[in-house]
Amino acid sequence: MPGTRPTRAELEAAYDRAVDDLVGPGLRVLLVGINPSLWAGWSGLHFGRPSNRLWQTLFEAGLTSRRLQPEDAAELLASGIGITNFVNRATARADELDDDEIRAGVPRLEALVERWRPPHVAVLGVTAYRVAFGRPKARVGPQDETLGGARLWVLPNPSGLNAHYQQPDLTAEYARLAAAVR
Repeated sequence: MPGTRPTRAELEAAYDRAVDDLVGPGLRVLLVGINPSLWAGWSGLHFGRPSNRLWQTLFEAGLTSRRLQPEDAAELLASGIGITNFVNRATARADELDDDEIRAGVPRLEALVERWRPPHVAVLGVTAYRVAFGRPKARVGPQDETLGGARLWVLPNPSGLNAHYQQPDLTAEYARLAAAVR
């Protein structure tokens, strides 16, 4: 699948597909997305569009040793970075989910943290964090609370739809996390 692009029909068929959690022993940080994109549902890979800003951001922030691609999941996991989502069903946009659906993902996240014990959990999107944890005033950065003993972070969503953060600002926020997980 690397190097191929889905057709419109293939993307539409990816609606509601799940993407397996990328977790394992030795996690330094567990990244928590809102839900898989249609590209992720089509490919079965988190942040499945190769141009997704997450891959450049992880590299520029020093969390990975090179710019990875979605298919480099094993290398991402070997570097101590896992990925999950609050809602494990693919949609075209996160606003297709309702708040109850996002909140319903917290117990599953708690179970993942309990099982794999990452020292840091980073929610990718301040609005998702506010909704999931009932913290309407939360801001980007480290949070005062923990989740199953893990330090909670809020990072900007790397989606290109997030116009509030240009690449240098996105990288700077992720670099704060990188400094903490070393």
